[in-house]
Amino acid sequence: MNDVKKSKLFFAMVMSILIAISIPGIGQSSKTFAATERTPVVFVHGLTGSDSNFTYIESYLRGQGWSRDELFAIDLPSKQGNQLLNSAAISQFVDNVLRETGHSKVNIVAHSMGGANSLYYILNRGGSTKVDKLVTLGGANRLTTTSAPQGVEVTSIYSTSDTIVSPALSRLSGANNIQISLVSHIGLLFNSRVNALIKTALDE
Repeated sequence: MNDVKKSKLFFAMVMSILIAISIPGIGQSSKTFAATERTPVVFVHGLTGSDSNFTYIESYLRGQGWSRDELFAIDLPSKQGNQLLNSAAISQFVDNVLRETGHSKVNIVAHSMGGANSLYYILNRGGSTKVDKLVTLGGANRLTTTSAPQGVEVTSIYSTSDTIVSPALSRLSGANNIQISLVSHIGLLFNSRVNALIKTALDE
């Protein structure tokens, strides 16, 4: 390759880098967030779960007026429910959501061990000042506490047909404990009646 071709190639490379830097969305993140209308909702899954567990509930809430920018699902680092690891992850995730949405608090909807992890975050990692409402679905809540945290509105929804988490483990003193039947533990994530109860809890 002669010197002229080398010079042209070098010039083209420099220009492509400059263009990538100068055009929003190329080479850097230009996404900004305005304050959302509703309090953002953070979804916390249970053992062996993932952030995709709440697809059905998220779809329902979008149909009820929530926007995509108000619904956030975390994929926890410990699928075995480690309280220390998962509560730390929830803390960082919530802080990011608050920055992105312009709100000072979030609402949390948690399933199974996600209820215990969320309660641990609220009680031990400063979450009590950042969580307005907590809704647990078949939550293993009493692995963390027997009472709803002060200053947080807690709704515990559980089923007598749950063969994985006993209703006795879900009930908390000072919470709005709602018992239903004929819904399995996993079914709590895919039930229209449960969806309506979640919406009521978030709207109150």
